[in-house]
Amino acid sequence: MENHGGRSPGGRRRRTQAERDAITVEIGYALGTAAFAAALLFGAVAGPVFAFDLTGGARRALLVSGAVGAVVLFAARVVIVLVRFGRGAGGQPSQPGRTSPDS
Repeated sequence: MENHGGRSPGGRRRRTQAERDAITVEIGYALGTAAFAAALLFGAVAGPVFAFDLTGGARRALLVSGAVGAVVLFAARVVIVLVRFGRGAGGQPSQPGRTSPDS
């Protein structure tokens, strides 16, 4: 059985190489910006531990809160970027200068 007509067996359209490349770039962008933001947050929260040579409970609290915040920020950033990319595929008007399909 050959698949003619550009549809996969599940009935969905196959992605073009350009679409696959765009998805790959967007995933890389999401991961890169998320890692950068998480590192900045961790450095801002846990930085005083190293700058002021803190010990005991304060040290542990800052390190744990910095790590937890960085993980949460990383995950949130990846999800936000990828969801925005997924929604943006149909968001452009079909003709330049037009704001909606009805205009």
